[in-house]
Amino acid sequence: MTQSFTEQDVESFFDQTTQTYLNFWDSSGVLHTGYFTGEDDHDYKAAAERTSDVVATEAGINASSYVLDVGCGCGPFLIYLAERFNCRGEGLDLSIERINFARQLLTGEHQGLNVNFTHGSATAMPYEDNTFTHVVSQDSLCLIPDKQKTHSEVFRVLRPGGVFAFSDFLQPKPDISERGRKHVYDRVRWNNGFSYLGYQQALEQAGFVVTHARNLEPQIRQTYRVIGKSATERAAETEDPAARDWMLAFAESCGEIELAIDRGEFGWGIFVARKPVNAG
Repeated sequence: MTQSFTEQDVESFFDQTTQTYLNFWDSSGVLHTGYFTGEDDHDYKAAAERTSDVVATEAGINASSYVLDVGCGCGPFLIYLAERFNCRGEGLDLSIERINFARQLLTGEHQGLNVNFTHGSATAMPYEDNTFTHVVSQDSLCLIPDKQKTHSEVFRVLRPGGVFAFSDFLQPKPDISERGRKHVYDRVRWNNGFSYLGYQQALEQAGFVVTHARNLEPQIRQTYRVIGKSATERAAETEDPAARDWMLAFAESCGEIELAIDRGEFGWGIFVARKPVNAG
């Protein structure tokens, strides 16, 4: 039976699992899908940075930008933008554990950046209307149960002419197998998502003009192949039985995720949309 997860379920899951993800995935807090060059590319960090570069480039971010990162997680994408472009930024995330990690980054080698991290919901953003030139996100919007409300909030806080650029997971078809539901959706408290075309339609319904979209199924397959192998290797080195069992279960899910991709039950895309200049 399909479960119906709430924002509180999502918040609790990521609060509880943040440290485990950091232990085996990337201790610097980069926890999103990589843009790999092919099946022979196994460099996750380089692929993850490539994703950030693609989103930033297609968004047109520069030194004059004021950027909101929705679902900012542990903060590395916003920090990357601030360091590369010298722009201002705000990060918003539902997990206080990830926000605390992001804030800690600003007290170390990344101090002095003009960015701030806030704990809160994407369905009730604590920002004034027409505040940001850009809203960005990486692989998090799909987890929000009320997606239409989130799109409405993004539209509200963007300035007229502002850009909404993000990567996100896709649900290519409406019917998901029990295995796919268990290992892809329920695993991270994800109810459902948009197809590649459905996402674009949802953005248009919220008032945006879609300017660019990429369907990136091959890259997501390689991401889970690489991190699944990493999870298995880290589990062999981990003394904590609970952490080891979690990593092995995650590695198993990574294999199942690859199968779900083959069945057309899971996907990934990058989208760029603009708020019309005549919008209020």
